[in-house]
Amino acid sequence: MWKKLSTVALVSSLALSLAACSSDGNESASSNYPDKNITIVAPSGAGGGWDLTARAIAKTLNDTKLVDESIMVENKPGGGGAVYMAEFATKEADNDYVLMVKSPPILINNNKAEGNSPYGYKDTRPVAQLTRDYGAIVVQADSEFKTLEDVLKAIKADATKVTLAGGSAPGSMDHLVGILPAYEYGIDPKSVKYVSYDGGGEAIAALLGDNADVIATDASTIAEYVKSGDVRVLAVSSAERLDGELSDVPTFKEAGVDAEFTIWRGLFAPKNMSDEAFDFWSEKMDELVKTDEWKAELERNGWASEYRNAEEFKTYLDDQDKVIVELLTALDMQK
Repeated sequence: MWKKLSTVALVSSLALSLAACSSDGNESASSNYPDKNITIVAPSGAGGGWDLTARAIAKTLNDTKLVDESIMVENKPGGGGAVYMAEFATKEADNDYVLMVKSPPILINNNKAEGNSPYGYKDTRPVAQLTRDYGAIVVQADSEFKTLEDVLKAIKADATKVTLAGGSAPGSMDHLVGILPAYEYGIDPKSVKYVSYDGGGEAIAALLGDNADVIATDASTIAEYVKSGDVRVLAVSSAERLDGELSDVPTFKEAGVDAEFTIWRGLFAPKNMSDEAFDFWSEKMDELVKTDEWKAELERNGWASEYRNAEEFKTYLDDQDKVIVELLTALDMQK
């Protein structure tokens, strides 16, 4: 099962269409929807994958005039995304004017892993999957660790002396990216010393500030730090080597770990968004991915395009939810 953990790839749309009604405080979309500003929430701090994706979506929609109303991005960090997830899943008002960017943690955290959340993708209306990314194992440029095997040997010798950090809660995405190599190397995942931060930006800051020895993060968000010479990437979780700044970085498999790990990112609507508003955003995502401006954002951020519309996204999420349970069970992290 570990051979092809195209893991954390997951997203879809709720087959339930719940129309918003004024009696429960929801704003029902009218024929001139939208008629006020829209907010896209990144449930993390600035600088991570959710934040960058939300800003790329907002910028492209406004620059191309696909949406006339202003689109603002708001960061709401906490619990590796779990804090805002609880707010988003239980929204009772203004459901037509808020969207959220999310990735595999919406599945992982809801499958009773450590640091779990009672809310998952079934408490939302998935709109579309937009991108595909991969995990990366990263150290400071002058680190004593020169290869992934160096890190794994050190953890195996004395796990208390190596601090692994990531921008998500224990049991969530960055944690899994970090401990998969350890698991394959014969290390008990529970023995790995993991420190969580709110988003990839904070995890990188921890690494550069000597508060972590190694971090697991998104391959795309680390490229600028590689270019600046601040960090060295030891391995990436893709099946083949990546392009650009990470073209010389070995894959997990090349580094001796037979596993893969894929990170998707997508856009979600509140469960009680009106059908008219939901259809509007579904159509806009279909238009967005075809624009030259969006293709430029993909290239600039080092993301691969992987688009699934609402219906496809739902099917994908349903399937991947089962994969996550198997993954966490195999890692002995399912409660």
